[in-house]
Amino acid sequence: MALKKVAVLVAGSWGTALARVLADNGHRVLLWTRNPAQADEINRLRRNEKFLPGAEIPEGIAATTDMAEAVQDAVAVLFVSPSSAMRDVARQAAGYIREDALVIHATKGFETDSLKRMSTVLSEELGRSEQHIVVLSGPSHAEEVIRRHPTTIVVAAKEIACAEAAQDLFMNSSYFRVYTNPDSVGVETAGAIKNIIALGAGLSDGLGYGDNAKAALITRGLAEIARLGEAMGANTLTFAGLAGVGDLIVTCTSQHSRNWRAGSMLAQGLPLDEVLERMGMVVEGVRTTKSAYVLARRHGVEMPITDQLYAVLFEGRPPGQAVEALMGRVKTHEIEEVASEVRRGRTLG
Repeated sequence: MALKKVAVLVAGSWGTALARVLADNGHRVLLWTRNPAQADEINRLRRNEKFLPGAEIPEGIAATTDMAEAVQDAVAVLFVSPSSAMRDVARQAAGYIREDALVIHATKGFETDSLKRMSTVLSEELGRSEQHIVVLSGPSHAEEVIRRHPTTIVVAAKEIACAEAAQDLFMNSSYFRVYTNPDSVGVETAGAIKNIIALGAGLSDGLGYGDNAKAALITRGLAEIARLGEAMGANTLTFAGLAGVGDLIVTCTSQHSRNWRAGSMLAQGLPLDEVLERMGMVVEGVRTTKSAYVLARRHGVEMPITDQLYAVLFEGRPPGQAVEALMGRVKTHEIEEVASEVRRGRTLG
């Protein structure tokens, strides 16, 4: 696919960083944005200061507010819109996408009202099989990718040939390594739920609890991701890979993480509305906490960290009380808990 046109929708931090990888690989990239001023800044100044301050955007990338211009004749269309906007963006693009174009998304979240994964939303709006839609995920901060720091990600699709096509599109041997995976359900679920755990990690750090607490939060958070993922039909091994533990570590331990920063501000006593206003960008973990709270009940899955974060975000529970509730849960034996999961048809507890 070298030297071909690729469309990236939209021009946020992650979309812009992935556009750089594509441009570095020799592709002609069109970034779509609703904002004429942002498109002008990218085209004239080679900057996207709101989302990636100080980063230079290479000449192989152009921005446009015209969806037809962005998408027509593109060999691949990459959706990187917030989860709340995915259906609307897909609906706008649907009439312009080539039948043989590769469709990829790199959004980590669920549709709040329907609780659907992003690949399902795209399948419905674009009228193509979900098996052919590729999910891109893994431990990857846009702030580092735009500067060509070594990064490894995973692309997943039920139709593995589609994942391999995306691998060819993005693989850059100098700084961007790409693995394939057939488990799109697991990759999407892990990418969404890890944002909840990152909110908790930021909250824990903001309360001054230190490394012990965060290590426990990450470990038990992985257990929650795996439980829900398996209930939704995922392969447990996915959660031991880049989309699972890899993305969980990077999101819970870095100040690049919006979710970590939001959690840290919540720990300082700021109300959620003020936190989101100060962030100025989408914090997917907030919406995902609502979705996962409902999904856990729908699938009969225990997710105590998610439950407590839901109480903090939407029921006004003080963060310290949420921690006390987690620490005061009924005592159990770790190996027995894992064995119980295995007996219920799972292999990660």
